[in-house]
Amino acid sequence: MNALLEAVRRHAEAHEDGSGIAETPIPGLVTVRATAPSALVHALSRPLICLVVQGGKQVTMGARAQDLAAGDSMLITGDVPTVNQITRASRMEPYLSFVLELDAAVIAELAGQMAGTPRAEPGAVRIDPTDAEVAETALRLMRLLERPASVPVLQASLVREMHYWLLMGRHGAAIRALGWPDGPTQRVGRAVALLRRDYAKPLPVEQLAKSAGMSPSSFHQHFRAVTSLSPLQFQKQLRLIEARRLMLAEGASPSNAAYAVGYESVSQFTREYGRLFGLPPARETRSARSRVA
Repeated sequence: MNALLEAVRRHAEAHEDGSGIAETPIPGLVTVRATAPSALVHALSRPLICLVVQGGKQVTMGARAQDLAAGDSMLITGDVPTVNQITRASRMEPYLSFVLELDAAVIAELAGQMAGTPRAEPGAVRIDPTDAEVAETALRLMRLLERPASVPVLQASLVREMHYWLLMGRHGAAIRALGWPDGPTQRVGRAVALLRRDYAKPLPVEQLAKSAGMSPSSFHQHFRAVTSLSPLQFQKQLRLIEARRLMLAEGASPSNAAYAVGYESVSQFTREYGRLFGLPPARETRSARSRVA
């Protein structure tokens, strides 16, 4: 892991933005760097693999909190709400991680060539020690970034190899379900895409179920199994997270942010924001700005 640590460190230090994220020319691949523990960050995560190479973080989904340390990987196999907090980071030893979004098309292609059926244990967030083959492929991806002329030629084969080793690992069945054509995960994903696009609009469950090709009762059951939330709760978290971004990044007032994301009542927005983030909107955003400063 030392070679991967150094490769991630070099890229993160050279390319990180103000938030600690360093984009790469490979779609879906970023590195993350932090020099101090962070506040709680609420997010709706996409399917991805995160390799922690230095420091540590805690990830909470529902009532279950899980810790990652250097040498651990976090696999997310659904569009799920998580609360993240970097817990071990300093200027001398910053938190560093390698993050790659999973590609359903690559998974489907590989799964068609591999034996087995997409039957997986429940749970969309899994944390385990990083497999050697996964770490080795991550290292080759990071080294490829240091030879920009080779990226367009070799990136697809290395990303494909990374997906292959993940499919061969202990959670291969859960990953395979992401690429199962017209399976429940893919159907729910169509409704999630609609919710992400039109989160500020009223979206009846019947409309979401129709987009997934399911009956309302079946859709509700599968949606909760994939995301851990009801469709209404999912849309509410999307709205609140976007409202927080508007207030922090664009300086919107709580009332303007509330109306922008689809709330008709500022008092309801304030109550629900406080339940999710722990403080009313104005106080929470002031606190977040002071922590950044």
